[in-house]
Amino acid sequence: MAAWGERLAGVRGVLLDISGVLYDGGEGGGAPIAGSVEALARLKRSQLKVRFCTNESQKSRGDLVGMLRRLGFDISEGEVTAPAPATCLILKERGLRPHLLIHDGVRSEFDQIDTSNPNCVVIADAGEGFSYQNMNKAFQVLMELENPVLLSLGKGRYYKETSGLMLDVGPYMKALEYACGIEAEVVGKPSPEFFKSALREMGLEAHQAIMIGDDIMGDVSGAQRCGMRALQVRTGKFSPKCRA
Repeated sequence: MAAWGERLAGVRGVLLDISGVLYDGGEGGGAPIAGSVEALARLKRSQLKVRFCTNESQKSRGDLVGMLRRLGFDISEGEVTAPAPATCLILKERGLRPHLLIHDGVRSEFDQIDTSNPNCVVIADAGEGFSYQNMNKAFQVLMELENPVLLSLGKGRYYKETSGLMLDVGPYMKALEYACGIEAEVVGKPSPEFFKSALREMGLEAHQAIMIGDDIMGDVSGAQRCGMRALQVRTGKFSPKCRA
């Protein structure tokens, strides 16, 4: 117990991943991970600041929060740092007009974005939308640009649903990188700027927060590179083989 006290000394806030930590997605909205509703309630009753840091890119922030509340979680939209709103800010700041290779569930986040005459590509976890036709169209848009820009909402390899492991956006992002000879700009974990934006919302410095996630690369290593402490839970995509 003393060791844990030393490890957590100075912690004033907790960043929580959502998928694989609070719930596993799937048919009917998925299911809470055992004990997660109660654990979050205890955190909310503590003196710690709590924020949710997710790479979810198949649901809008509003839809995600609505689903989690129906599952029993105490969460509000303003507590969630997600890549789609962050990407929209980047697009507006840089005058970028995206070709969107995204899931229909998150398309509403881009309603105020000009998508005419694209000068970049935004890729997210498009699920069934990752057809040859759609991937090839994104490839063609990038190849026609003098200075191609590829923005990716995360770079995860896979995640866990109630039906099993599912490919994430990372493999498709890598395919476009390879085909076009470019490097994607990642908006979301493990990007340091993404973690920093969540910390700014909490009003904390990196050394004052701890990240809890199921992804050893995106959650744990990403947070540590940002100066935070991090814990990996043995739920979601966790595997003792550490291939995540």
